[in-house]
Amino acid sequence: MKLEFKRKDGINTHAIECRDEGPVPYLYFPLLERTGAVRHGFSTKLGGVSRGEFATLNFTSTRGDDPEAVAENYRRFAAAIGVNEKDMVLSWQTHTTNIRICTEADRGMGITKARPYGDVDGLMTDVPGLVLVTFYADCVPLYFFDPVKKVIALSHSGWKGTVNRMGEVTVRKMQEVYGSDPADILACIGPSICRDCYEIGSDVAMEFEKAFSSDSLPGILKERPDGKYQLDLWEANRVILSEAGILKDHVAVTDICTCCNPDLLFSHRATAGRRGNLGAFLSLC
Repeated sequence: MKLEFKRKDGINTHAIECRDEGPVPYLYFPLLERTGAVRHGFSTKLGGVSRGEFATLNFTSTRGDDPEAVAENYRRFAAAIGVNEKDMVLSWQTHTTNIRICTEADRGMGITKARPYGDVDGLMTDVPGLVLVTFYADCVPLYFFDPVKKVIALSHSGWKGTVNRMGEVTVRKMQEVYGSDPADILACIGPSICRDCYEIGSDVAMEFEKAFSSDSLPGILKERPDGKYQLDLWEANRVILSEAGILKDHVAVTDICTCCNPDLLFSHRATAGRRGNLGAFLSLC
């Protein structure tokens, strides 16, 4: 069955595509796939075994889903993208800019063994076969791959992560730990809530006004007549990546909104919090 997503006009089309010929459909970035050096995907709601508000491909049991169903969902998605769920490393997200450097000792963290860490919104590694996993239901997934140093990273960036420049923090960590050159890094901004769906108050808007230049703000914040604002997290993260030194043609920006596609993607805002979690997955071949 071919999946039809509602897409936003005026965004870089074909930056993200859907592979839906198998039992577990998923989204992927041609920019990353063309390298032939990584395996990756971003889940939809479809292809799993969870029920009710978690139906069907949910990746967390912390909201009340059956842990056995969640474990089966991991197995199914791993098979779909050609990895082993036992090689996965799971984040523990609390809207920080903390990044964990993952080593061989992290293999299976959150899957086959308990995570000895918390407050981790980003994962990074140079270990082939480790599968980094982060979670979403409107926040922004950020994928990174340095094909020169052979380093990958996944970062979770909601409004707090974005205003604190999680994308730049990730790039700087790749430089610091692995010697990456930002000009070599490929970066992808994944499905999340779009500006039309994301209403914020003046308190959050003020944080962005302090964090971004006056030149970039018009593309990020749109003030409404009622004093509320619309926030464009895609554009904010694009600006952050550009200012961190990533080249324009090395960035892929989604045109798929989680809130606009509640039948296909989990959205916290669309369901008033009654939902499961989507997953972003990334591994070095």
